[in-house]
This record gives sequence, C-alpha cells and structure tokens, in this order.
Amino acid sequence: MGRPARARDRYFDTLRAAALVRVVAYHAFGWAWAGLVFPSMGIMFALAGTLMAKSLERPALAVVRGRLRRLLPPFWFWGVFVVLTMLAHGWMPDWRVVYWIVPLGDPPGSAWAEQAWEILWYLRTYLWFVLLSPLLLRVFRRAPVPALTASLLPVVVFQYVWQPPDDRLGSALWDLATYLFCWLLGFAHRDGVLARTRPAAVVVFSLAALAFGGWYALAHRAEFGTYDLDENPLAQAFWSAGFVTLLMGAKERFRIDGAGLARLPRLDRLVTVFNARAVTLYLWHEIALILAVPLIDRLWDVPAFAAHLPLDSQWFLFGVGWLLIGVFVTACGWVEDVAARKRPRLLPGGRAARDRTATMGA
Repeated sequence: MGRPARARDRYFDTLRAAALVRVVAYHAFGWAWAGLVFPSMGIMFALAGTLMAKSLERPALAVVRGRLRRLLPPFWFWGVFVVLTMLAHGWMPDWRVVYWIVPLGDPPGSAWAEQAWEILWYLRTYLWFVLLSPLLLRVFRRAPVPALTASLLPVVVFQYVWQPPDDRLGSALWDLATYLFCWLLGFAHRDGVLARTRPAAVVVFSLAALAFGGWYALAHRAEFGTYDLDENPLAQAFWSAGFVTLLMGAKERFRIDGAGLARLPRLDRLVTVFNARAVTLYLWHEIALILAVPLIDRLWDVPAFAAHLPLDSQWFLFGVGWLLIGVFVTACGWVEDVAARKRPRLLPGGRAARDRTATMGA
C-alpha cells in the first residue's frame, strides 16, 4: 500500500484563497488601501516559500523541474491567446518574445493589452525564487534568524544607496528584494523557527515592521502620488513582513489549522477550487475584468436590464467579472491538472474527492 496523502493545511489554503479574492478586488476597484488591509502578494510568497522548503526535502533539481512543469504549461496556454490577440492588433515582437516561453524577465507586450500582461511580474518573481531556493534555503539554515533579518536589507539598499536600472533587470531586483523576507519567512515556518521564537519577540518585530511600513507609505505619498503599497517597494516590504509574520506567528501560537472549514462544505469546496486553480485564476482574472466591460455595454441595449440592473455600478462589474472568471477556471483549469500529471477535471474537490479524503482520514 502507498503512503496516505497528507491532509492539507486549510488555514494556509484559506489565506491563499482570500489573497486571490483581494487581488481581483484590487484590480476591479483600484482601492489604494487594499494592500494595507490584506497584503496579498506578501502572503502568497510566504505560503509558496513554506511549500518550497517542504518540497526541498527531496533532490533540488527534481523539485525545481517539478515547479517549472506545474507553472509553465498554464502560462503557455494563457500566453497563446494573449500573444495571438496582440499580433492581430498590430503588435510587432522582437527577440524579447523568448520571455513568453520562460518568463525570467517581463514578457514584452503591446500597450493595448497591458492590463492583461502586466500581472506577469508575479510569475517572473516566483520563478526566480524557485530557482534560487536551493541556495537560499542552505544559507537560511546556517543562520536562520540573521538570514531572516538581513533579508530586509536589499530593499533598503535599493531605496537609499543604489538604485537598480530602470529595465527588466531592475524590475526583477526590486520585486525579489521586496518579497525576499516573506519567502524566507515561509522557510522559517516550515523549519519550526517561528515555533521556537518567543511570541513577544514575534509581536514586537511585527508591530515595528508594520509601523515603519505604514509610516513610510503615508509620509511619502506625495513622492509616489499615493499611499498604495504596490507603488512603494520599501513600504510594501516592511508592511508585508509585519503582517505575514503576525499571521504565521498566530498560527504557531494558537495552533490554527483551519480544520473547522470542513463544517462549511460549500465554502470548503470553494477554497479547494481556488487553491487547485490558483495559477489559472491569477492569469485569467484581468482578461475576465476586461471582457466584463463590453459585455455590460451590451446589456444596456436591453431595456429591462437597463431599467432594473445596476449596470453602471463597479460592484456589478465585479460580479460579472467573477462569473467570467468562473467560466475561464472551468474551461482552462484542466491545464493545471495536466501540468501536475493528474487526471483532468472541470473543477476539483467534488464529492468523489471528499469521499476519498474522508476514507483516508478514517
């Protein structure tokens, strides 16, 4: 008999699902305060760091290869549609089109489709963290606390000492520096460093990082034109560091595992779908929001809809966007199953999957 599958950490699954909802909401409404309330990208990098540290219990080359295999096919599938659409609208690519094969740098694109492809910075940053993780984990395990503390230094250096070039390399360096602490914090959780740290120290560090990040965002709002953390890497780095440390510290202190989610079957299923289709949802959500606009414009031509539906409401666009996201997840999410060498499914977490989980837990 094979080894039973380990139960997933539903606390982390719930955080990832909430982070994805916040990302969609931010792109739909443009709320500058959204990152202060819930820094989604820092949370997602920390969760990915935890999973990467766990995976690196196996040979590093096999782990990296497996991560690439799971990431690139959904990216290629999505990219075919985006690239062909840009070409049809007159876009002329150059040699940098190779970044549409492996996004080690920001893939080029037309200004017309910028809303669709500008989100790829996350995949590029995630890919670099995956490639660097075998080295980062080795350094981290030699001196966990010093390494974690020092991981905030690069973004400070970039802000005050040396500015990276204003090009693809510079963008990559800024993003790696901004979220390096969160990635290493994932290592710290996996290795039990947080569990061994006194709760008072965790709280003090978290509040100090939040205070500095919040102060820097507000004090420099004139310089950046906003207090939106996405426009301010230094504030983003410290705010995310403090926020994510609190979330992971609370998990260790109060033994939160999210198991109670099973008592809410519909919400539990939704969280499962969000996690199993995270790449698909992230890639296609901007296209869904873009398509929601002309779709709503057509609804104005129907008198009954124009009279009774809030077609001019941004919340209505948000709702239509989620309906289209559901269509894309259902129609395209199977690529993630194929990439993971699983049987393709329209939606994961159905009754059969729940029955198997219940049987394994019996």
